[in-house]
Amino acid sequence: MSHPHPDLALPAPLADDALRVVPLGGLGEVGRNMAVLEHAGQLLVIDCGVLFPEDHHPGVDLILPDFDYIRDRLDDIQAIVLTHGHEDHIGAVPYLLRLKPDIPLVGSQLTLALVEAKLKEHRIKPYSLTVREGDREMLGAFDCEFIAVNHSIPDALAVFVRTPAGTLLHTGDFKMDQLPLDGRLTDLRTFARLGEEGVDLFLVDSTNAEVPGFVTPEREISSAIDKVFRHAKRRIIVACFSSHVHRVQQVLDAAEKAGRKVAMVGRSMVRNMGIAADLGYLRVPDGVLVDFKKLHDLPDDKVVLICTGSQGEPMAALSRMANGDHRIDVGLGDTVLMASSLIPGNENAVYRVINGLMRLGANVVHKGNAKVHVSGHAAAGELLYCYNILKPRNVMPVHGEWRHLVANGEIAISSGLHPDNVVLAEDGVVVDLVDGRARIAGAVPCGYVYVDGSALQSDDAESLLKDRRILRDEGFISVIVVMDSSTGAIAAGPEIQARGFAEDDEIFDQIRPKIIHAVEESVRNGISDTHQLQQVIRRAIGSWVGSKIRRRPMIIPIVIES
Repeated sequence: MSHPHPDLALPAPLADDALRVVPLGGLGEVGRNMAVLEHAGQLLVIDCGVLFPEDHHPGVDLILPDFDYIRDRLDDIQAIVLTHGHEDHIGAVPYLLRLKPDIPLVGSQLTLALVEAKLKEHRIKPYSLTVREGDREMLGAFDCEFIAVNHSIPDALAVFVRTPAGTLLHTGDFKMDQLPLDGRLTDLRTFARLGEEGVDLFLVDSTNAEVPGFVTPEREISSAIDKVFRHAKRRIIVACFSSHVHRVQQVLDAAEKAGRKVAMVGRSMVRNMGIAADLGYLRVPDGVLVDFKKLHDLPDDKVVLICTGSQGEPMAALSRMANGDHRIDVGLGDTVLMASSLIPGNENAVYRVINGLMRLGANVVHKGNAKVHVSGHAAAGELLYCYNILKPRNVMPVHGEWRHLVANGEIAISSGLHPDNVVLAEDGVVVDLVDGRARIAGAVPCGYVYVDGSALQSDDAESLLKDRRILRDEGFISVIVVMDSSTGAIAAGPEIQARGFAEDDEIFDQIRPKIIHAVEESVRNGISDTHQLQQVIRRAIGSWVGSKIRRRPMIIPIVIES
């Protein structure tokens, strides 16, 4: 369980005049955003994203929301509404559509294009409905109106949901950049109109709730990027999210000014930017973009590479460059521009990449030493502005760790909202809106689901990860003993093999007599079952290793009868 709530029981059946919100991801963490709305026996899903693994998730590729709550009610889902095209909001859609491929997808043009490209790789052809700001669609019992919001990817939308039980406004990820690169502002005029109509429950982005003031406009970092380009002596390698269209646009513009050619590196980067360019969201200057294979014909001071890996992802291009495991050899005089912020939890991985690149001689420019990134999430001043415009009756902070949710709730209270009307919930905590009041109604099981290669792990995933962490941190010991089936005596062994230990193998000579004694004593006491003898061996060597070497390795005893 990712967020167990033993103090909360399962919620009672939903009353006819109530609206239920069940967050299955994104509350208490930054990632795998997913909320399920329920009214009149029907469900509406808002976003369906992934969470990227951390160091304590060895071998895990992605982390999904737990679909168990809706698994038996797939026919009740009227649609999946997608607020924007970032992975933490759309990355899990293929895994949900595996269960029922004909669930309608609703989103903006760019968002659906990114999702459909992803679904094509999973061989799923979706039913999709393209909407834009100002559109209003009936999705079963849910009357949805879509509002333009500004974010670090074009075509982001908030959604206002009207039901007989009340109204709900979900911002998705947003900020209030007053000088957006694409000229598309967060539509505060519509926010004001919805505030006049009445917002019963406000689900609002919390990621930057601890940051005072307003987020810096996106266009203000263009000068910092231009400066990096002016001073770079050799190649420039830019790392950012594969969906960050605005940042790639700024890099393309800077390259055009500097007379450099740009190549995209990485499948997701090439795919997403190709989609954005085809749809008109990305303006590619004539002659700037070249195929990666043609770069060797250009001098180093005319080359720009745009790749993924700004979060230290181990298999991303930038991490592999830092490890010397990529076809691009980073060297002395190269400039690496990391044009993204740090997602909480990724700090160590990112700094490892920075150190590795600098060890190779590269000059690394990042948010810590230059103004090369601004956030896509509203800061405290912007959130307060929204509360004052909307005057919501109830607030439920979403999208953030617990500290972000708490900070957002405090902003709501400072705007005049009564503390009883601020609902702080985590994944799995059920919130019901009844008679204009939002209250916690219980909790549902809501664990992590791990994508491990081509397999999904959920039920025994924690024990699997525990084994992997033990192997990584403590090593393992195998002990092989051959028993004579006719006499019960030890015929050979114990043979001990260890991995992950700094000590010489000779140290295990001390424990062999103790293992022999423990096995022989067990046989004299009538124990002949191989499984029981394996447990005897495990206890004998386990207690010795714990006291002598102060380690708790994985122990694999093997008893063979001859």
